[in-house]
Amino acid sequence: MSTAITAEGVSLGYRGHPVIENLDLVVPPGKVTAIVGPNACGKSTLLRGLARLHPLSAGRVSVDGQDIGSLSRRQLARVLGMLPQSSIAPDGVRVAELVARGRFPHQGWFGRHNSHDDEVVMRSLEATGVADLAERRLEELSGGQRQRVWIAMVLAQETDAVLLDEPTTYLDVTHQLELLDLLSDLNAERGTTVVMVLHELNYAARYADHMVVMSGGKIAAQGAPGDVLTVESIRSAFALEAEVIPDPVTGGPLVVPKGRGRRGHEATLS
Repeated sequence: MSTAITAEGVSLGYRGHPVIENLDLVVPPGKVTAIVGPNACGKSTLLRGLARLHPLSAGRVSVDGQDIGSLSRRQLARVLGMLPQSSIAPDGVRVAELVARGRFPHQGWFGRHNSHDDEVVMRSLEATGVADLAERRLEELSGGQRQRVWIAMVLAQETDAVLLDEPTTYLDVTHQLELLDLLSDLNAERGTTVVMVLHELNYAARYADHMVVMSGGKIAAQGAPGDVLTVESIRSAFALEAEVIPDPVTGGPLVVPKGRGRRGHEATLS
C-alpha cells in the first residue's frame, strides 16, 4: 500500500529562529520525490519535521490522514523509515546487529527475533552490498560502507515510506548510482513512497517522479522534473547560470552549469 504524507501549515525553527514558516506539502504516494535547493534553505529541517525528529512550531504532519503526533514511536516506525544526515551507533556494534535494529517495530514486547527477521536482515545486507561485512564492527568501516549499512537498517524496517537525507553522502559514483537504482526498484516493486534530499540536481532529475525545489525556507517550485528544472528556476533558487539540455540516457532534463570553465580560469591567471 502506498503511503501519503502531508504537511499543513508547518513551521520549524531552531532556538526561536524560524527556518520554515507555514509550509504546505503533499508528497505523492507511491512515487519518488526529491527535495533540492541551496544550502541552508530548509531541506533537511523539513525532512526531519516530516519524520518527527524535529518538533513543529506550528502546523500538522499526517501519514495516510493520521497526525504523526498521535502515533507511538513503534507505530510511526512501522510506516516511516528515516535515514538522517548524521547517525550515531553505540561503540562496538556489529553490522548485522545494527541492521537487525530495523526490525524493532515489527517485534513483540520482548523483542524476540524470528527466522523472518533474519531473512529480512540478510536480504537488506545483500541489497546494499554489505553482506560480507555482517560480522565487522561499524567503526572499522569506511564512510561509504557505514552509509550503506545505515541504509540497510532502513530497508530492514520494511515500511511503506522511506525518508532519506542526502543518502549518497560518502559514496563513490558507482555506489551512488547503485543506491539510487535500489531505491527506484524498491518504489517500482513494492510501491514504496520515497522522499530524499539530494544535492545532485541531475540525480534528482533522473530518479525522481516529483521534485520539490526549496529556497529561503519556502517551496519555490514543485512538479515533474521536466517542468521544474528550467534555466529560470535554477537561476532563481540557486543563483546559478546553467543550460538545461536533454539527458542522453533518459531524455529528461540535464543541468549543465556554466561557470567559467578551465579556459576562463587560465585566462584569469595569465
